[in-house]
Amino acid sequence: MPELASGQALDTFPRLLVEHARVRGDKPAMREKDRGIWQCWTWAEVAEEVRALASGLAEMGFRRGDNLAIVGDNRPRMYMMMTAVQCLGGVPVPLYQDAVASEMLFALLDAEVRFIFVEDQEQVDKVLEIREQLPLLEHLFYDDARGMRHYTLPYIHDIRELMAMGRIHDRNHPDLLDGEVAAGAADDVSVMLYTSGTTGKPKGVRLTHAAFISAARGGATFDHLGADDDILSYLPMAWVGDHLFSFAQAMVAGFTINCPESAETVMNDLREIGPTYYFAPPRVFENLLTQVMIRMEDASRIKQRMFHFFMAVARRSGAEILDRKPVAPLDRILYALGDLLVYGPLKNVLGMSRIRVAYTAGAAIGPDLFRFYRSIGINLKQLYGQTETCAYVCLQPDGQIRFDSVGRPAPGVEVQIADNGEILVRGPMLLKEYYKRPDATAEAINADGYFMTGDAGLFDADGHLKIIDRAKDVGKLANGAMYAPNYIENKLKFFPHIKEAVVFGDRREMVCAFINIDIGAVGNWAERRGLAYSGYTDLAAKPEVYGLIQECIEKVNAELLGEGPLADSQVHRFLILHKELDPDDDELTRTRKVRRNFVAEKYAPLIDALYSGRSSQYIETAVKFEDGRQGKVAADLAIREPRTFPIERRAA
Repeated sequence: MPELASGQALDTFPRLLVEHARVRGDKPAMREKDRGIWQCWTWAEVAEEVRALASGLAEMGFRRGDNLAIVGDNRPRMYMMMTAVQCLGGVPVPLYQDAVASEMLFALLDAEVRFIFVEDQEQVDKVLEIREQLPLLEHLFYDDARGMRHYTLPYIHDIRELMAMGRIHDRNHPDLLDGEVAAGAADDVSVMLYTSGTTGKPKGVRLTHAAFISAARGGATFDHLGADDDILSYLPMAWVGDHLFSFAQAMVAGFTINCPESAETVMNDLREIGPTYYFAPPRVFENLLTQVMIRMEDASRIKQRMFHFFMAVARRSGAEILDRKPVAPLDRILYALGDLLVYGPLKNVLGMSRIRVAYTAGAAIGPDLFRFYRSIGINLKQLYGQTETCAYVCLQPDGQIRFDSVGRPAPGVEVQIADNGEILVRGPMLLKEYYKRPDATAEAINADGYFMTGDAGLFDADGHLKIIDRAKDVGKLANGAMYAPNYIENKLKFFPHIKEAVVFGDRREMVCAFINIDIGAVGNWAERRGLAYSGYTDLAAKPEVYGLIQECIEKVNAELLGEGPLADSQVHRFLILHKELDPDDDELTRTRKVRRNFVAEKYAPLIDALYSGRSSQYIETAVKFEDGRQGKVAADLAIREPRTFPIERRAA
């Protein structure tokens, strides 16, 4: 373990920051695009601002062991505040910035928060909405002063005031902060991240400096990350993936964090920065591919033919060329020409021209989607992990990428498969505990120290781990055949016209599905065919759209036929929902995972209609609008039966 000049190990994030300020103080640590201009902080400047923030918090009464909530988009001072809290032995608690006030309330109460740091007026207003229910709240800080002129409550403070106060405090007590940093220990809790609450109330996962630093160091070494790398930090700070890639690995490797101006400018900012290191959940890669396909549908016929010709070449040989495997000479020549005419310009449009390593995690990614990106020369890899494991369990080595696996156990990680197929994990990156939930901690870690992931999987002959589904979700059809809903849903969501899918079939005689169309992709498809529509509900109900989705489902059914035990999971009946599944309606988590049980209960009449043989079903659903109003959406939903394929049964 490297050491500071004082002889202390670099085993906490504040001590890592001190070291970076010493050895690369004038190098860029963080950038933020503000009003169209990239602002930059060097490592020395970050260290100075963190010191001011920490000293200001100390002056305001923040103490070792306190929790401080952080709510907002990715901003340099949000990351700086995390380290400032850690300097004092406190615990930052990032929350999802798009959560409504009532959703934030649970975590704020559960974490017994006295201090909150938010990005802007929008987040301040959310806190004020629930202020009367937060008896412990003492101070609310904000970063962006726009719109805050008339907020005069005494406990609301501009972050610049806190920093000015901190600098005075530091001059008066010059040894206090250094002493607090020195008192920190590797086993101290460095962050508390709340689970998404897919199956119940969210839990506060307490992770130590040692856990995240071991995960960050293992990943950085594995992929040869260094101080010259750049990452675009745009995913929610409350998500474990962002904390590993944008915070922990940057603090370990010393590379630059780049924060986009807004969610709407991410693609432009991605192109401007041209990161070398990139991370996104599958839905982001799905959306990017959908945008590409929409643009190609609007292109001239010559461009369309050229695109499809060279994409066929890429599918044949692109991934093999990236992995430096043998490829036919003609395909190698055609691929080089395709790189000049198609793949290179496409990567430039996507902002991925400089990427050396790209990762996806958070959910399974469809093999066809995976192959698309690798075929055009983007070194996309899958990793596997959970909030409780610092998002660090399995990694894919270069040259050993398989579309149906998540790679081998990462350095320092042990993985076992239990008798029931559940994946068990042990290593230094495990959680310390669930906050105030010793019962849940005891249930999650077995007697041998393995964390029980809740996922079902298996190792192939070469030691690569394959994820089948959530262990609790893997079931059986009425005929005893294996049923893995997430696997089927991911196959359906590969199609750009399908945004979300929810399938049913456990202990039933057949599989049926709810479909959410992608309004952008299907809307573009409809407009080119002269189909007028008034909104999502109208478009989703059109017979032509049903025909389009039926074609996609029939292709999935054909693929499932060749997948052994999953051949019985072909979709027999489906409907297109009249509204998009939405986190605000509690149908999805904030990381856009389906709350399967909630959806099944809410739409029980539709499930009954699918399995009773009806050809349509009327439904009326309550919805929440963005401005807080509530309303209802009603529709008579058609039910279709796509083509299924007979399964050849071998004689026993």
